[in-house]
Amino acid sequence: MLTTAQTTRPYQSYVYAYPHKTAYGKLAEHPAGRPALRELWAQERKDVLSLYLHIPFCEVRCGFCNLFTRIGAPGELTTRYLDALDRQAMAVREALGDGEPVRFVAAAFGGGTPTFLTAAELERLCDIAERRMGADLRSVPLSVETSPSTATADRLAVLADRGTTRISIGVQSFVDAEARAAVRPQRRADVEAALGRIRDAGIPVLNIDLIYGIDGQTEGSWRTSLDAALGWQPEELYLYPLYVRPLTGLGRLGADAGAAAAADAAWDEQRLRLYRAGRDHLLAHGYEQVSMRMFRRTDAPQEGPTDHACQTDGMIGLGCGARSYSSRLHYSFDYAVEMREVRGIIDDYTATEDFSRAEVGRYVDGDEARRRHLLQSLLQARGLPSDDYRERFGTWPGDDFRSELDRFERRGWLDGAAGAAGLLRLSPEGLAHSDALGPELFSPAVRAAMAAYELK
Repeated sequence: MLTTAQTTRPYQSYVYAYPHKTAYGKLAEHPAGRPALRELWAQERKDVLSLYLHIPFCEVRCGFCNLFTRIGAPGELTTRYLDALDRQAMAVREALGDGEPVRFVAAAFGGGTPTFLTAAELERLCDIAERRMGADLRSVPLSVETSPSTATADRLAVLADRGTTRISIGVQSFVDAEARAAVRPQRRADVEAALGRIRDAGIPVLNIDLIYGIDGQTEGSWRTSLDAALGWQPEELYLYPLYVRPLTGLGRLGADAGAAAAADAAWDEQRLRLYRAGRDHLLAHGYEQVSMRMFRRTDAPQEGPTDHACQTDGMIGLGCGARSYSSRLHYSFDYAVEMREVRGIIDDYTATEDFSRAEVGRYVDGDEARRRHLLQSLLQARGLPSDDYRERFGTWPGDDFRSELDRFERRGWLDGAAGAAGLLRLSPEGLAHSDALGPELFSPAVRAAMAAYELK
């Protein structure tokens, strides 16, 4: 007989931020209007800020990708984009004010692919972070995303010299046939060469992203990729389940086939089987599990916060695909997946002169703040001390989310022994079902906003 946990679809949505960006709305249509950044940040704590710079360009668009990015940058688009990023940085730094000291404790460059930029352009990107925003990149954790084809020696030398402590490379699979099946054209030899250049650059933490659930992937081929990655002794490994989303390359390979695959219980079972095999393999090879996706080598330095820390309050995002988080408002520019819409948003961003107000976002009230804190803490393997929640909000998690927590407990997703010790923590099966558990904590208002969102 199947348990409730076994009959619940495990792969519903990857929850990497809450509220989800598709729940954002145009702030010009909000009763409060477009808030001035100076007023928004006036009462916020500014001595523990995180900084994120977004580069929305890639050399190719992978078949599974639904990130805000475009292929290539014709003409002088990267120059125009960096010009706009510079203008935005000046406006945001001015809005942060001079009264209370402004201090950044972590930084990240993401995308897209930041290393799509040339070495000289990466120097300029670092200058924007340091000279415009005041971040000391050489004394704080700095994480940068890259790809096999753009992890060149000159780019990596710039990043190493400017203080990069962590480089994350999207490999996805070391099996060439699987890479092709995921619409990611690459050869293992090129991937291995890129990893060699990263190690030669001396950046302290290497993270390798791998994907399971690719068409034709078996436990044997999955083990091949895991062992190939382990051969480089990465300090971190992320294991991502494959999703087929609307308007992505895989989603366009046939709406009928994509919809059937997404709803197919056999695919869910394949992904769960590969997840468990990957998890157990990494745990047996000296890694600890940080979340469903993240594994860290037990002897590796922890160069920065955990993988959800960039979603905490006090986040400054620069670039048209970046989000910022104050305690009251999460905001960004517009979002799209379809290429024509993405290009239009990037063009609008590069033409923007006035960056003094928030454009698109969602206000976060007390209930949403509680949900966000519970969700992001619970999806971490270490869990949430109930006393910490009570100290922050004045209530217990069980008081605010009794029906949800009871449901998770019935499914076997909570660690009963930890609960008896005052720690709200997921069981191994709960971690395995993170992509089902997370969406169940969304509020009705956020669900409604996401449902009303018209995917572009």
